[in-house]
Amino acid sequence: MLFTDRVHAGQHLAAALSYLAGQPDTILLGLPRGGVPVAAEVAKALGLPLDILLVRKLGVPGHEEYAMGAIAGGDLIFLNQQVLRQLRLGQSQVDAVIERERAELHRREQRYRGDYPAPDLKDRNVVLIDDGLATGATMRVAIRAANQAGARSVVVAVPLGASDTCAELAPLVDRLECPYPLDDLGGVGAWYGDFSQTTDEQVIELLEQYRRGGAREEDE
Repeated sequence: MLFTDRVHAGQHLAAALSYLAGQPDTILLGLPRGGVPVAAEVAKALGLPLDILLVRKLGVPGHEEYAMGAIAGGDLIFLNQQVLRQLRLGQSQVDAVIERERAELHRREQRYRGDYPAPDLKDRNVVLIDDGLATGATMRVAIRAANQAGARSVVVAVPLGASDTCAELAPLVDRLECPYPLDDLGGVGAWYGDFSQTTDEQVIELLEQYRRGGAREEDE
């Protein structure tokens, strides 16, 4: 175990990202749901605004925890062709998963944002945060989405990750921060004492607290 929970992981990640404290035109984007409590701790420590970048993993039918790709808004799709070939997944199977996850993406967009607009990323320094990197499928799509939105720079920041995935993603961004790259990751949750699922309600509460710039609204 490396971290007691996502809050603890976020505190470690904040230390690795301390050089960003108070940087202008910088925004932290947590990947819901598990990346949001990690990103919230970074926002609190560094005084940076927090928002989300909605991405959905495309799980293999019958083994949903194993990613065959990911989607984001704007019809961005990444498919791991190697996985598709190995498992001999047909187009109809893949399309069914995409359709289901698009519906969930839309549901979360409505639930998490409400009337609050999505942040304008054009010419901003974007930091993409998740609770760990396994296959990297969702993060790949998040990187594409940030670039498509006109980000000036993109940083990927995770508390831990598979070392080979970190090496694959590093050339795609301006900087990749991973305090604990692991050769034998297994599952991300294995390195947390508490890896219970983050709820919609927790995501909404954290966004309300830290959207404005790192400080809890009641502390302002």
